Amino acid sequence: MKTFHDFDHLDAIIEKSNVLNAIVEIPKGHHNKYEFDKESGLFMLNRCLYSASHYPGDYGFIPQTLAEDGDALDILVMVNEPTFTGCLIRARVIGMFAMNDGDDRDCKLLGVPDSDPLYGEYNTLQDAPPHFLRVVEHFFTNYKQLEGVTIEPQGWKTKDEAMGEVKASIERFRQSKSEYMTTGKGNECFE
Repeated sequence: MKTFHDFDHLDAIIEKSNVLNAIVEIPKGHHNKYEFDKESGLFMLNRCLYSASHYPGDYGFIPQTLAEDGDALDILVMVNEPTFTGCLIRARVIGMFAMNDGDDRDCKLLGVPDSDPLYGEYNTLQDAPPHFLRVVEHFFTNYKQLEGVTIEPQGWKTKDEAMGEVKASIERFRQSKSEYMTTGKGNECFE
């Protein structure tokens, strides 16, 4: 019987706030797409980006969440220096970039390290540099273009809308986990 992956012991939300546990898959500036492999419990090279783009921040997922695309909810964390694959960052959510990735709705939370004084005053999208937001939007709109995947940007959403997506993703995770534990069938993210 397959079990939940190793990060499921971490809560998504820390102390009922807008601070989340974020697991880094891809460090800032990298061109390789790493993903957590649930079967092996290791991070694996999923693919290399087809374009000359690189990730504009540390990119990963929020444990104990299930996004509409069937994976854990994605997060991009603004960092001054890249961390490393597998790093746990306590990230304060300031907003979310929404898009459609092919046929799937795909939301990318935007956060800052809660313990970094450089981002101590970042609480909403209005606190982030406008150019950085344009870089993130450009990256996610174009990073799969050479793969033949069409991304339809839906624009930036507020911190409150982002936290609403987090709570919905937590509920989807709990529901799917309950179904899996009861029937042994359910979302493939648990297999």
